[in-house]
Amino acid sequence: MRRRRTGRVVLGAVGAVLLAGCGIRTTSVPVDAGAAPSRVPCSVADDAGASAAQGLPLRVYLLCGAQLEAVERRSPLPEEKVAGDPVRTASALLAQLQGEPSEEERQAGFATAVKGPLVVSAGHRGDPAGTLRLSRQPEDLPPTALAQIVCTFAESTAGAGSTSVVLGGPGKYEPRRYSCTRELKERPESSVPSVPAASPGAPGASAPAS
Repeated sequence: MRRRRTGRVVLGAVGAVLLAGCGIRTTSVPVDAGAAPSRVPCSVADDAGASAAQGLPLRVYLLCGAQLEAVERRSPLPEEKVAGDPVRTASALLAQLQGEPSEEERQAGFATAVKGPLVVSAGHRGDPAGTLRLSRQPEDLPPTALAQIVCTFAESTAGAGSTSVVLGGPGKYEPRRYSCTRELKERPESSVPSVPAASPGAPGASAPAS
C-alpha cells in the first residue's frame, strides 16, 4: 500500500512540474489578463461649430488602419474664392493632404502619405476637359499618396463629383483617367486603376484641340 501511495505522490509532483513548465498555473484563482488591445477608431468627433466656421468645407482622404478614410476639413480660403473653380478647389485639397493631421486626427489613427513640394495646375492645351496637372508625374508618386489624391479629387468638384479624375504631370506625357474604387480605398498601397484619358469611351474624353 505504501508503494502505491508513493507512486501516486510522485506522479502528482511530476504532473505539477509539467504544468508549470507549460505556463499553466496550478491554481483555481481566476487570472485577469486585462482588456484586449483596442483598435484605432478612425473617426474624429464632429465640431459643433463647424457649420458656422469660415472657409470652404472640404473632404479629404487620409490613411487610417491601412485604408483610406474620409475626413471633413475647412480651407482657410474664403469660399467665394474657391467654389466653382476646379483648379483652386484642387489646390485647396492638395494643401490639406500635404499638411500634418491635427492632434485629434493623429490620436484617431490618421496619417498622410502626400508630401510636398507638390502643386496642381490646369491642363495643357489639347488636354481633355477637366484635366489637372501635378508638378510631379502621377506614376512617380508613392501608390498610397496617389490613391489619396485621386479619391480626394474625384469626389470633389475638382473631379465633378464623380469616381474618377484626369491627371497628368508637368511634361508632355498624355494625362490618364484615374478611378477611385472601393478596392482602392480598402488597399491604397495597390496600383491606382487608370486608362488613357482620351481613349474611346473614356468618361469625359474630348478630342485634342487643333
